[in-house]
Amino acid sequence: MPEHTTPTVAQRPNPTLTRLTSGPLPILGAAVLWGTTGTASSFAPAGAHPAAIGSAGLVLGGILLFLVGRGTTAALLTGSDDRTRARTRGLLLLGATAVAGYPLSFYPAVAHAGVAVGTVITLGSAPVFSGLLAWCVDRARPTARWAAATVAAVLGCAVLVLGPELTGTPTPVNPTGVLLALVAGFSYSLYAIIAEKLIRRGHTSGAVMGTMFAGGGVLVLPVVLATGTAWLATVNGALVALHLALFTVFLAYWLFGHGLRHTPAATATTLSLAEPAVAAVLGVALVGERLPLVSWSGLVILALGLAVLRVPLPARWTKAAATATDQRVRRSPQP
Repeated sequence: MPEHTTPTVAQRPNPTLTRLTSGPLPILGAAVLWGTTGTASSFAPAGAHPAAIGSAGLVLGGILLFLVGRGTTAALLTGSDDRTRARTRGLLLLGATAVAGYPLSFYPAVAHAGVAVGTVITLGSAPVFSGLLAWCVDRARPTARWAAATVAAVLGCAVLVLGPELTGTPTPVNPTGVLLALVAGFSYSLYAIIAEKLIRRGHTSGAVMGTMFAGGGVLVLPVVLATGTAWLATVNGALVALHLALFTVFLAYWLFGHGLRHTPAATATTLSLAEPAVAAVLGVALVGERLPLVSWSGLVILALGLAVLRVPLPARWTKAAATATDQRVRRSPQP
């Protein structure tokens, strides 16, 4: 008869490692891929419109996401009753609109306000918008840990990206660029919240992300056609579009959707602040950019903020917090 052995400690799955690989690590992996966007876009032909570059990547990447998740799309679009189907389709349409709104607002924001200001305002406002949306929609009040980590990460991001301007001559801020960057940050947080809600309802992340991004691609297709497609016929233009589609849309949002199954959208948008750190390092390594010391200090602050957010708390802290919450619930008046 076969012998039954008891699994050793080394053979048992590590709960902490499982939580990291199923949630935060895919989100950080997506942020790393997003961080290549600026470096890759810099190799596009000079005549390519910035919004068209991002939109072309969205169109191609959205198609790939849809094709990968098409096997479960039917289950996403059908529900137990008409009301459920209508609500799901409404959320998907709103999510697709938000997906399309991101490149159409972010790239013009960068053109008006500059790369540094546009990036900081977009990425810095997204976690705030996500936290507020989660609070309004799901009554999920932001935790003190999330607030502290987000403040540190946004501060580090600002110091990292604005470092060269802080050490040189200040550049006037363009109000139109600031407004567009805020729209981009809201668009990102909105489709992240919608994706999280649909995925948490039991729908597959592939179907949710594929449907939203295919819809977003359809909405921005007229922009690609209206701004001209000649740049796509060049070697550099085709390679840039393929890189954006495969890595910064398809693979990045596949990872992002997988991470949303185990990570709240408010936390995910804060973790995505790792993107400018990756972009800065790539700019130094591949493009020959130079960062002042203040920018490197911002990189350290950003890393500490992300670490505060995702490093597991000691068990005694978690137990104490749970006990305090339970006591508050018991003391609250019963209906």
